[in-house]
Amino acid sequence: MTIRVLLVDDQPLLRTGFRMILEAESDLVVVGEAGDGQQALEQVRALQPDVVLMDIRMPRMDGVEATRRIAGPGRDGPAKVLVLTTFDLDEYVVEALRAGASGFLLKDVPAEELVQAIRVVADGAAMLAPSITRRLLDMYATKLPSGDEAPPQALTALTERELEVLKLVARGLSNAEIAGELFVSETTVKTHVGHVLTKLQLRDRVQAAVYAYESGLVRPGAQ
Repeated sequence: MTIRVLLVDDQPLLRTGFRMILEAESDLVVVGEAGDGQQALEQVRALQPDVVLMDIRMPRMDGVEATRRIAGPGRDGPAKVLVLTTFDLDEYVVEALRAGASGFLLKDVPAEELVQAIRVVADGAAMLAPSITRRLLDMYATKLPSGDEAPPQALTALTERELEVLKLVARGLSNAEIAGELFVSETTVKTHVGHVLTKLQLRDRVQAAVYAYESGLVRPGAQ
């Protein structure tokens, strides 16, 4: 299956570099480019990409707002958003994850990791390195609720095992690591993760991790 990719960055030279890397792969095709968030929305509608490589800081409309309009709550389009950022301390990364991004990468990522990340996201997984989610949430713990609030009613729909799985997802564990932690098969973990996403109406593991922190189910820094 060919994965259709849209490149969104306000620096033409970077877009050219990414295009050269991606078009060297037989299963990836760059269907278009955009220099800002507004143009990205237009290109998504016109070109129907599978994955959008989205810069954060751009003119007219930034990557966070563009991500929200492409992959945010209530959006059921096929496009997944993989955020690109210059600094791993960029505070906007957390906002992009909340907005519906399926993960993020640094712009200086090795070519093979960029290619693999696109494949992973296109396949419906959350991100190349799930542990990054936890590190970012820990880093910006002051942005999250104190945990004194009552947990969302939606959590009552989860079974005890599904709550366990959600907590481990929020800690950045992969399916294989969760399977080892709970002494179950990886297939069973995938089933539980699927149930969690469906019951909480979340798009992927990244949103599940953010939800776990924002709801107070998991506290920043907790093991």
